[in-house]
Amino acid sequence: MSRVAHPRSVSLQFSSRELLDLLVAWLALGIAFMVFFAGGAGGALGLLSSGPSTLIIALVVSLVTAGIGFLFHELGHKVSAVRFNNVAVFRADYGMLFVAVMSAFLGFLFAAPGAVHHRGPLTDRQHGLVALAGPAVNLVLAALFVPALVLGSVLNLELVALVGSRGLAVNLFLAAFNLVPLGPLDGSTVLDWSKLIWFALFLPTAAVTVVVVFVFRIGF
Repeated sequence: MSRVAHPRSVSLQFSSRELLDLLVAWLALGIAFMVFFAGGAGGALGLLSSGPSTLIIALVVSLVTAGIGFLFHELGHKVSAVRFNNVAVFRADYGMLFVAVMSAFLGFLFAAPGAVHHRGPLTDRQHGLVALAGPAVNLVLAALFVPALVLGSVLNLELVALVGSRGLAVNLFLAAFNLVPLGPLDGSTVLDWSKLIWFALFLPTAAVTVVVVFVFRIGF
């Protein structure tokens, strides 16, 4: 009979390899999203020809919005798994990071930077909560970017508005996409645990994402 793990205070530990993996994934995704939002290879060349300051600003915007969205998504999984007495480690997929950057140059983006691997006994509820933590973090981040979008728009601060719109759009999309109940995505685990919670979270998240990203094109 397995012993059920009980939540405890979180004491996060990171090995040097894990920190390196997080850093490389953050930088690679920042570059990939910078190129993607620029419009692919042609847009990236345009950034280069515009001077180093334009390139640096574009990269920082991507690191602060998309990069942090992915990074905190994975850390959400790690924190929740550790809270349930699991050993949890993020491992970057360097091959898929390369694919992400190359796909961005081709004008589309396929990003699977890696995953948090955890081991230890978990109930179905705990397993569902660990999976839910990633998309939940993205929803919180999306909400945190709204004030920047509003403030930047009202005060005509283009860079602030850009950060707010990109942060809102990317994090909404990450939350909705990861809640899709297919394959290894978080939605499959959440749905297996609780259909009610999955429906209650996925449907409004997907609806808001469609309106924000695909109807009003906020962030693009």
